[in-house]
Amino acid sequence: MLKRTVFILLTALLAACDITKDEQDAALSNKQIAKLLPSHVANKDSWAADMAQIFDQLKLPKTTQNICTAVAVIDQESNFHADPAVPNLGTASLKAIDEKLEEKFGKTLAKTFRNMLETKPTKDNSFIKQIKKVKTERELDELYQEIFDYFTSTYKVSGLAHITKLTGAGIDERVNPITTLGSMQVHIDYARAHRRTNMSDRALRADLYSQYGGLYYGIHRLMMYKADYDKPLYRFADYNSGMYSSRNAAFQQRVSSLTGEKLAIDGDLLLYNDGSPLTKKSRSESALIKLLATAPTPVSERQIRADLKKEKSRDFEATQTYRAVSELFKKKYKKDPAYAIMPQVVISGPKLSRDYDTNWFATRVDKRYQTCMATAKKRKIK
Repeated sequence: MLKRTVFILLTALLAACDITKDEQDAALSNKQIAKLLPSHVANKDSWAADMAQIFDQLKLPKTTQNICTAVAVIDQESNFHADPAVPNLGTASLKAIDEKLEEKFGKTLAKTFRNMLETKPTKDNSFIKQIKKVKTERELDELYQEIFDYFTSTYKVSGLAHITKLTGAGIDERVNPITTLGSMQVHIDYARAHRRTNMSDRALRADLYSQYGGLYYGIHRLMMYKADYDKPLYRFADYNSGMYSSRNAAFQQRVSSLTGEKLAIDGDLLLYNDGSPLTKKSRSESALIKLLATAPTPVSERQIRADLKKEKSRDFEATQTYRAVSELFKKKYKKDPAYAIMPQVVISGPKLSRDYDTNWFATRVDKRYQTCMATAKKRKIK
């Protein structure tokens, strides 16, 4: 107990080292954070205490603006439920997993897996019937883990070992349609890359469904990067469409206006497959190559590709490509370019009743943020 107390005190002390005195003075107490939570939230003190501890652990200032930024996303994603229920979840997930089967397993294994879902463990209580009854993500996730274990232990298919060896991931992680989890709907890939302790993928999933774990990975994803946004709206857009997508969308718009090319303003400057950039050029990259080949200080095709690989970080702003385009824009239009705009990205997935877009998501989160800030003003919380 003494060791744990010392560890917490040291963590808080180290966290304070990166926070300015003004931010320390403006830090909200747990009680103040609880007052900013929406009226429908149960166990406000518990949620507030976890948020405060996570902000300290991540060395984030507990200012009203920062707390309201997190509150808005949590409320939008789950209404402050650690394991949110989703209407029609089971049926929608069956469609999603079916779409993945042949791609991930090949035709033979996919056929075997589909047959198992329909007939096992018994026809009267098949896995498909069980899936259709689930209400929450965690229930479905745990059922899928049971299904995958049954499949690997019952069907001695040589291809399964080959797939696991090639990908380095268990069969459940290859096909599981539950990819965003917990109160802040964090993608499992992001959580894997930022595990708060050494744990297996299944333990990580369980962690995301806990109140603390869901908040930890969500706040990390939302707040742990610096961007010169003049309003939180763009950070909300990034939460939906990817880090720096609002900045990158503004960059794409710059390139489009300079070249006359009609580009997708989606915040992705390269083409990707499962998070890895493809060698095939995007229209944005092709337009950049053409534009910068004749710039006062030309930028090579090789340099452009190297620079674009930094598009998911702040470092991109220091690259030759980014600076050259900004200078060309200033010279032509006699004004500074916009740092960020709303990315034009369509949102779809098995848990959504229809397609939406990033603007829909970001503006709704922003309304919740404005409500939180108004509550702070009303209650004189600064």
